[in-house]
Amino acid sequence: MGKHIGEFFRIPTEIRAEFWQDTLQKNQLSLLVICLMILGMELFNMARVLFWSDSGLGTLNNRIYFSMYCALCLAAVLYLLLQHLLRRAPVSIRWAIQYTMVLFAFLWHMGLNAYDLMRDPAAEVSLFLTAFLALAVFIQMPPLFSLISYSTAYAVFMLLAGAVLDSGARINLTVAAIVSLAVSLTTCRHRVVRLVQQREIRQINQQLQDMLQKDPLTGLLNTAAFQSCAAAHLQRACAAHPAALFIIDLDNFKAVNDHFGHPCGDHVLRETALRLQAVFPDAAGIGRIGGDEFAMVFSSGAADTLPQRLTQHLLPELAQIQWQGKTLGASCSAGICRVCSADIPYGRAYHQADQALYEAKRCGKGCSCQKILS
Repeated sequence: MGKHIGEFFRIPTEIRAEFWQDTLQKNQLSLLVICLMILGMELFNMARVLFWSDSGLGTLNNRIYFSMYCALCLAAVLYLLLQHLLRRAPVSIRWAIQYTMVLFAFLWHMGLNAYDLMRDPAAEVSLFLTAFLALAVFIQMPPLFSLISYSTAYAVFMLLAGAVLDSGARINLTVAAIVSLAVSLTTCRHRVVRLVQQREIRQINQQLQDMLQKDPLTGLLNTAAFQSCAAAHLQRACAAHPAALFIIDLDNFKAVNDHFGHPCGDHVLRETALRLQAVFPDAAGIGRIGGDEFAMVFSSGAADTLPQRLTQHLLPELAQIQWQGKTLGASCSAGICRVCSADIPYGRAYHQADQALYEAKRCGKGCSCQKILS
């Protein structure tokens, strides 16, 4: 039971920043409307005291009311000004400004209603009850903040005016406080649940998007995703910063499949993908674009070092691939297309790299050839 209550009051860490941003935006609109209403109503009340009251500011009572009207108007104007000046401030600062205004308006209504009751015990508690319910409906608050705010306000109001309230008024006030707190807590909890669900939906959508772009066997980019990635980098190539399309084809892969079976072939493909990622961490994109054909794109002028990295690093790594304790002696050939000017289409670069790969195969495999597009 205690655990469930704790969960009800807890805002999960993974959505905490999003919750505060959501709270800030919701309360910003609510407080704008509330401040405009305050300015309209309290300016009317100030005019009523000054011009339509027989005694004007001649009595202490009128001066007290007039001062309270002025204080609430000033708070509304100050809030609107700070919200505008600090609209790009961190969320924590804007949140503090919002809740300072909320608490001030809440305490103001409590103080005014308490003064009404002390001056005239026959007065009603409708002003404070309205503030209670309005706070629950229009202002989104964290659960613990709601609990502290409502409990403290209720206790202070009962301390100030409880002695002059009859039993019916005390019951109404107590029920209103409990209902308002329940509305505030429930509204906040529903928002937290909704934010958690939205986050989960985004994660699922991202996973689905990743699945659409990834080769299911190796985890590398699939053909379509790699082509899109490569085309984007090739378009930015220039003589000073050439790009390179690097195509790798495993040597004698069909013989491995025929002799050891497809499970072994799949194992070799997965191991090759891991070694490509380890040997070429600077690749802008790595994909599996055919059965045993892989491709990489480089956008940092790495073409000069690719043949050396192939022979000194990748080939020795591939040669260590084992299946059921037996070294397979895997190898590969590569074709490189170096792109030195912008807007070379992917299809043209791929054709040149494929031609270079064909030449490498004819030269005895386990090596690379290169072509240049300028």
